[in-house]
Amino acid sequence: MFKRLRYDIKAIRERDPAARSNAEVFFCYPGLRALMYHRVANFFYRHNHKLIARMISNRGRRKTGIEIHPAAKIGKGLLIDHGMGVVIGETAEIGDNCTIYHGVTLGGTGKESGKRHPTIGNNVFIGAHSLLLGSFTVGDNSKIAAGSVVLQDIPPNCTAVGSPARIVKQDGVRLDNFDNVHIPDPVSQEMCRLRIRLDRMEKQLKENDSSNINDTDSQEKN
Repeated sequence: MFKRLRYDIKAIRERDPAARSNAEVFFCYPGLRALMYHRVANFFYRHNHKLIARMISNRGRRKTGIEIHPAAKIGKGLLIDHGMGVVIGETAEIGDNCTIYHGVTLGGTGKESGKRHPTIGNNVFIGAHSLLLGSFTVGDNSKIAAGSVVLQDIPPNCTAVGSPARIVKQDGVRLDNFDNVHIPDPVSQEMCRLRIRLDRMEKQLKENDSSNINDTDSQEKN
């Protein structure tokens, strides 16, 4: 446990230029404190003391603003930077030396049982306020841009952007099928669909009115 703690502190200092000493990281970083709570809670959870594990986990959430289910599997060297609002679900798995910013959710998409949370590979970067929802895998060395919504697998060595997330770079090569400027506006698209539907309804009403007038004229002639 102490060996893992030393590794976590070293990893934070290497990836966060604001960290000036081991003591500062230990006493002032809520991400590290949340990991410490989780290591203890996970120990009790694995030894079938689930109530104690949840109590420790809840205390960690109150103290740090970071919610990690005690059953989640987290590798070494995780940096939860700032950390407020981070949620890591029960069946989530995180590899080694990952970086997660504030507001990130590793959650599920419903109340199904079994594996329902993401699996994160090694050396993955997840930007602030990103949502990763469902049972899928983010490959090693991939990056998720801030504010992205990821619902399916991301291969290794990729950069994903947007909602829903699209891969814009793979193995250091930028993909040509992504346009940063002409991104579809979902509100505008929905307005166009509503306009088309309204035009169809108006056309149908005119046809019905015309048909009723013809029927009336026929009846009067008869």
